[in-house]
Amino acid sequence: MRFLFACGGTAGHINPALSIASELKGRIPDAQIRFAGNPAGMEARLVAKAGFDFVPFRAMGLQRKLTLPNVGRNIRSAGLLLTAQPRAARIIRDFAPDIVIGTGGYVSGPVLMTAAKMGIPTVTHEQNAFPGVTTKLLAPKVDKVLLAVEKAADYLPKGISYTVTGNPVRPDILSQDRETARRRCGVRPGQICLLSFGGSLGAQRINESIADVMAWHCGSGAIHHIHATGQYGVELLPALLDKKKVPYRDCAELDIREYIDDMPVCLAAADLVIARSGAITLSELEAAGRASILIPSPNVAENHQYHNAMVLAGAQAAVVIEERELTGERLTEEVRRLCADPAKLRSLGRNAEALGRPDAGARIADAILSLL
Repeated sequence: MRFLFACGGTAGHINPALSIASELKGRIPDAQIRFAGNPAGMEARLVAKAGFDFVPFRAMGLQRKLTLPNVGRNIRSAGLLLTAQPRAARIIRDFAPDIVIGTGGYVSGPVLMTAAKMGIPTVTHEQNAFPGVTTKLLAPKVDKVLLAVEKAADYLPKGISYTVTGNPVRPDILSQDRETARRRCGVRPGQICLLSFGGSLGAQRINESIADVMAWHCGSGAIHHIHATGQYGVELLPALLDKKKVPYRDCAELDIREYIDDMPVCLAAADLVIARSGAITLSELEAAGRASILIPSPNVAENHQYHNAMVLAGAQAAVVIEERELTGERLTEEVRRLCADPAKLRSLGRNAEALGRPDAGARIADAILSLL
């Protein structure tokens, strides 16, 4: 059996596809699985690392802001769009897939559209509470629309048939032992473990506000704080802490890193998480049952992180602070309030867990295989 995946652009599109592919490979060991994506995108690296075949398919989105560089980019994008269908058809004919699965990104649209026209079964999976343009265009054309959350259906064309499956999460998110994880992270008995991050590049406003949070609790011994600065915060955060005269180099309860490469362990150890509200981050918070303060990124398509965050806020599963309202003082006060109320932390975590779908990978695989 042959499965062709089309995805790219961000880890939020690529990692769900990899999880689904792994689930299908586990069920059908002799399955042939291939990914189509931009050769210069992170999908090329992540797919190769996961051990799946990769075929290049160049695609670019149109930039709405009119600048000279964007005009040139839009001309190249239009050229790629004009040739997208024959290029996609060639990939499909060469591989002869039994089904084509898209999880978002500029690659997903033309590949699934072409497959649908060729009479091949197609499935699209939307990770966010507010569907992207690609999902809205594909929804009337594909055989199955899979959604992470029910709310996303409100923004699809009327009459579209869909199935709510959730987002697949890494198995090791579900398998961690909390006490073992806390020991590995250096959390002492009785301490609250605070985990914060703003993405692999880092978010300046989050780093600035976290500096105030650290200035508040450093030296108290009550909070063990794991924070990822991201690439652009490696020098910024220490400079901010020096300016505030925070002795972070001698503060044993501060664990400052550029990137968190053991997220399942850190998430298991945490009592409270401060993060953006990308779809996969939220699915992992739900799977782990963790309380959170969410700061949606305003710099994403159609403000979808805000819609994601409000699903949790509406279920009393998270506190949401929009970036335009974010200050160090505001974030510190929210952290202080929650850390002083363990019952509230537990309640937020339980409500988050109630939203989770830990069997999402199996649900998605079932939906795909039902077409075959």
